[in-house]
Amino acid sequence: MSELQYGKIPELEKQLEAATQLEGKTMRLLRNKVTDAEIAEVLARWTGIPVSRMMESEREKLLRMEQELHHRVIGQNEAVDAVSNAIRRSRAGLADPNRPIGSFLFLGPTGVGKTELCKALANFMFDSDEAMVRIDMSEFMEKHSVSRLVGAPPGYVGYEEGGYLTEAVRRRPYSVILLDEVEKAHPDVFNILLQVLDDGRLTDGQGRTVDFRNTVVIMTSNLGSDLIQERFGELDYAHMKELVLGVVSHNFRPEFINRIDEVVVFHPLGEQHIASIAQIQLKTSVQTSGRTWL
Repeated sequence: MSELQYGKIPELEKQLEAATQLEGKTMRLLRNKVTDAEIAEVLARWTGIPVSRMMESEREKLLRMEQELHHRVIGQNEAVDAVSNAIRRSRAGLADPNRPIGSFLFLGPTGVGKTELCKALANFMFDSDEAMVRIDMSEFMEKHSVSRLVGAPPGYVGYEEGGYLTEAVRRRPYSVILLDEVEKAHPDVFNILLQVLDDGRLTDGQGRTVDFRNTVVIMTSNLGSDLIQERFGELDYAHMKELVLGVVSHNFRPEFINRIDEVVVFHPLGEQHIASIAQIQLKTSVQTSGRTWL
């Protein structure tokens, strides 16, 4: 027994480790056994959970978060830093585990990168731009339209279809939820959002509990855009953010604002930033030969 425990087994473990390292260094088109990479790929396709991305070291991934986001988001250093720090705090265990990974309110004029940052965050965290649920809140301005988020109650038209928000998260629990132009939504919508931000769950019209703890909730708004454009260049970022938050506090209830992890203010872009964005768009949409001709 002792010979097996201290002699044979350690020797076999060393041989297995050496064989595993050798196989990792050699690239093969065909393998005669299933590895952890294949299992992760199957699970990712089956469940929609990016298991292959989860195999990467969490610490290494979070440390280079700003660098990865800056590849797509230009000129918004404060916004990228605020989002990255909030996500790191959550992943480090400094946030309530029963709430979403992060909740943000993006403020700023149109065309400054609010939606692009959402897409970049979805790609970074969940390995796909498609891991984003986008809902235009201008479609929920009426009181009767609020039920469409969670689904119609029993006996009403559309009961079998499920809600826009709950059904999307139930099918893809690891995702970024983008609520566009949230200031246009009916006040009753914010009662639903309060439960999501506070408890990390929501019950749909069919009585099923939908888990939001693995989502990132991002709301965008144009509140304070006139102040940002008028005072940009006159005030530093801290004073400009303070003015915009004053406008926000007059439109949203305090209990709603207090449940948001970070309120992020986007400033207008300069000519140099726009030129950099144009280069990025060319790289993604135009082939190499076309860029040479241009």
